[in-house]
Amino acid sequence: MVSPRLVLFITIAFLPGLSLAKNLSLASPFTDHMVLQREMPVPVWGTAQKGFKVTVSFGGQEKSTTADDNGNWQLFLDALSGSKTGTDFTTTTDQGEAITLSDVVVGEVWICSGQSNMQMGRGAVEELKDLPEENLRTFAVKRTVAFDEQDRLEGEWVSGGPDSAVAFGFAHGLAQQTEFPVGIILAAWGSSSLEAWMPRDMTEQFPHFKTIMEEWDNNTEAQEMIKAALAKENWSRDEDVFMRRQSCIVYNAMIHPLIPYACRGLVWYQGERNTRYISGMPEGPWYHRVAGIREYDDVLKGWMQRYRQAWDRDDFHFLVVMLPGYGSLLSTGPNMEPSNPTSHSWAWMRESQLAALDLPHTAVANTIDLGDVKNIHPKDKAPIGQRLALLAARDTLGLEVEASGPVFNKVTSKGGHLVVQFDHAEGLKTTDGEAPREFWIADQSAKNWKPASATIVGTTIELHSPEVPNPAFVRYAFTGKPEVNLVNEAELPAYPFRTDDAAP
Repeated sequence: MVSPRLVLFITIAFLPGLSLAKNLSLASPFTDHMVLQREMPVPVWGTAQKGFKVTVSFGGQEKSTTADDNGNWQLFLDALSGSKTGTDFTTTTDQGEAITLSDVVVGEVWICSGQSNMQMGRGAVEELKDLPEENLRTFAVKRTVAFDEQDRLEGEWVSGGPDSAVAFGFAHGLAQQTEFPVGIILAAWGSSSLEAWMPRDMTEQFPHFKTIMEEWDNNTEAQEMIKAALAKENWSRDEDVFMRRQSCIVYNAMIHPLIPYACRGLVWYQGERNTRYISGMPEGPWYHRVAGIREYDDVLKGWMQRYRQAWDRDDFHFLVVMLPGYGSLLSTGPNMEPSNPTSHSWAWMRESQLAALDLPHTAVANTIDLGDVKNIHPKDKAPIGQRLALLAARDTLGLEVEASGPVFNKVTSKGGHLVVQFDHAEGLKTTDGEAPREFWIADQSAKNWKPASATIVGTTIELHSPEVPNPAFVRYAFTGKPEVNLVNEAELPAYPFRTDDAAP
């Protein structure tokens, strides 16, 4: 006769999500309700007692490895097919320890990261409030910092979309393009710089980052302030702001423990923090210590390549959200006219963000028609998510969808006119039936920019101005908050561009 205690033990052992492991653990991103990435090898890792054999069973596969001398283990599941039906994910050791995670599905996984415009909740965006959430799951990373790279973080997978307007809009739009679940790992924190999300070893690549980290290492007062904050259950707003504006320590706590969780890539909505000056890193308070607009392009590309190295995937995809319209100007520009394309506006940061396209497996969501002239946190986030989803569908799902607005191809001269040729320009038109706006032209000096009269001719734009008899260069939508109206038949806006190479 089987004893009641043994029956109870057997029953409990197979309850979903229950761990009977004293020494066995899975990495933080592995919880009940998780989404595993389809169509690529899936790394699974954790800890166990040295020398224990660890076996992972899921989706008809059974893979084993042995914990190393430090108790760490990692193995890979073969590429999985997408599945909406949740099943158990079991990890065991040869010593009888077991962890069973329940309701695990396979689909499309993306990290969504950046600063406040990525963090901004979807409740503020009317168009997103009542959208369905089936086939959406979210892992929200707790916002915190760490002095050293961490192995673990706080968070768990839950059913439903993220409390981020951009991330939710993206996830919902992507879910419409695929029959499989979409999982979002949300790791965003307001007013964080690009440097906040950079690992310390990037000091070897970027001198400004080396300077920042050397200053940090010598700033014992700042370190003690953060230690005191971390020791408390709740932080004051000042403490919260102080921590998220530091470099590297956000990465240590919020990104490093995710590596190398299998995902398609990362959606990046950040840049506002790095628009404090047009170039360089001037002396000043600690919160000025970030790369300027003109350096952002190289740092951004270096950061992308470093993340690809960390995930050991050359095809780790990046979707960058272009900064939308905003009217603030830097005082360093040649003039302070908001509508002038030579002013030191966010136009220059958008150019730096578009430089990400120099790398393969990248895309930039155009937002030049969005934003608010006075509000750095505009509410028109729904179109951003939709455009990101189209880019992901085209680039990572292989779907034949028009995901891009008109993109500058070349400019030619024609009898005192300039003719701009675009790609993705089928059905080129304006949203209001008026002539295209926000084109400026200049002569060979690239100094005296004048508004141009623009005419649509097929998939091209012809430009001229009586004030520029010999035009040579074009700038389009190259101001802080341009009033644009040029789109293609998919109603997607033309990307901003300039054909000169003059310094700001």
